[in-house]
Amino acid sequence: MLVRLAAEPSRHRVAVWRELRRIGALSLGQGIWAVPDVPAFADGIARAIELAERGDGDVVLLDARGRTDSDADHLVSQFNDARRAEWDEFVADCAKFDAEIDKELATNKLTLAELEEEEQSLERLRRWYRELKTRDVFGSQHATEAEQSLKHCVERLEDYTEQVFAAVHQM
Repeated sequence: MLVRLAAEPSRHRVAVWRELRRIGALSLGQGIWAVPDVPAFADGIARAIELAERGDGDVVLLDARGRTDSDADHLVSQFNDARRAEWDEFVADCAKFDAEIDKELATNKLTLAELEEEEQSLERLRRWYRELKTRDVFGSQHATEAEQSLKHCVERLEDYTEQVFAAVHQM
């Protein structure tokens, strides 16, 4: 995908850039983006085109393959590297969730309000996991670790929920 937009106002370039980053596109150079040709990316590409057109920009969609198997493998590797970075960030956020539960238990903060906040945090992690899984079309090995981290978060919240309800019903 080749994207050309005027430098000013920058909001149009930024909107297109954000959309392409959101769907997991690879930036190959200024205004050059790559995504695998799979249905999971179609809506995001359509949104990016619409945003570019709103800014009076031009978009050219191209089918591209590496000239050699090595070139194609290199693109897949770049795409997987980007997914690995996202999975690593996800796992780090799961660890933060786990630490937050530890903190609430250590301070005996067993309230319904805190439980609701933790439920919202877990739901955010679940949405993020689904988004990452959708665009991880080459099946990164890091997805397995992320799935285990999310399962651990679910278990931690279940345990925390039981403790909150026990504390609330003792009052």
